[in-house]
Amino acid sequence: MKPDTKVLHTGFEMDERTGAVSFPIYQTSTYRQEGPGVHLGYEYSRTGNPTREALENIIASLEEGMRGFAFSSGMAAISAVLSLFSAGDHLVVSEDVYGGTYRVLSKVFSRSGLEVSYVDTSDVLNIEKAIKKNTRAVFIETPTNPLLRITDIKAVAQLCKDRGLLLVVDNTFMTPYWQKPLVLGADIVVHSATKYLGGHSDVVAGLVAVKDPDLAEKLHFIQNSTGGVLGPFDSWLLMRGIKTLGVRMERHERNANELARWLGTLPQVKKVYYPGLPEHPGHEIHKNQAGGFGGMISFEMESGEMAERMVRKLKLITLAESLGAVESLISIPSLMTHASIPEEERIKRGIKNSLVRLSVGIENVEDLKEDILSAIQ
Repeated sequence: MKPDTKVLHTGFEMDERTGAVSFPIYQTSTYRQEGPGVHLGYEYSRTGNPTREALENIIASLEEGMRGFAFSSGMAAISAVLSLFSAGDHLVVSEDVYGGTYRVLSKVFSRSGLEVSYVDTSDVLNIEKAIKKNTRAVFIETPTNPLLRITDIKAVAQLCKDRGLLLVVDNTFMTPYWQKPLVLGADIVVHSATKYLGGHSDVVAGLVAVKDPDLAEKLHFIQNSTGGVLGPFDSWLLMRGIKTLGVRMERHERNANELARWLGTLPQVKKVYYPGLPEHPGHEIHKNQAGGFGGMISFEMESGEMAERMVRKLKLITLAESLGAVESLISIPSLMTHASIPEEERIKRGIKNSLVRLSVGIENVEDLKEDILSAIQ
């Protein structure tokens, strides 16, 4: 089944009990039992809810895993995955990872004794050098947020397999429509489903998919124990968003490809980061492991002051945190999404004040060009 068909027909998008084409919202907290401990598969909605379960089955199917999990946010999903590890364990993480991931690792899980080394994972040798005796996993984004660095998932998966490590991939930017980390050898895939999977700036959610039954049981225990589950209505919203994922991702990419090339012609733009550009580092690796290049672009202006002036003067493109929505969203990572990373660390990682991140929407691309050009001039 082709990807654009599969997002509509996973086998879990309808209600088999009633035939309802739109899966029902089971807005309930608890379920009647025939006797103590005797029920119809559901006892309490933190443990399991039919609407959430349908969504969890959908993400497992799309990522070609064996089980999925839905959380109240992307950070709740990432935190659940990080809870698999114990005090004294060590992780190797992509150095220009999303600011929220850096924050939860450095400010929360560090207090529990989790150790982290941040490296440029686009070079597998950097990962290999960073592995210690107590290393338990590698956590990567590819493309990374916000510099869109590319990591060879297959190569890292093989390294992890050889060393007995778990490989976790944040697949938010690509979605399973373009990239399937589990198929490429990863053990766990996470999503901020708030972004492309939801696609309409109306729901906050996180998803996880795994391929190993034992790992699935451990994650379900954590999900049920810590309780950061997604509610039934938000689960339904997310299922509705996923139905249009194919047409949206195609349009996002088409617009982004054209905008990235056009931005490179502007004298005020010093550098453009987009995996679809042949000169982008890792372009060939990405082309071999993904079906498309996505809708995220980052670019450097002549100065931080110019970048700030430009984003303030935009009329059509919205200055806001988040990404992956039908409307175009723009941000300055150093002041917004990655502000939690200390300035010295940001600069070291290439996240300058002059760097702008653009989530390209599905508007007419000529209108987007006109808005950017008008704001710059």
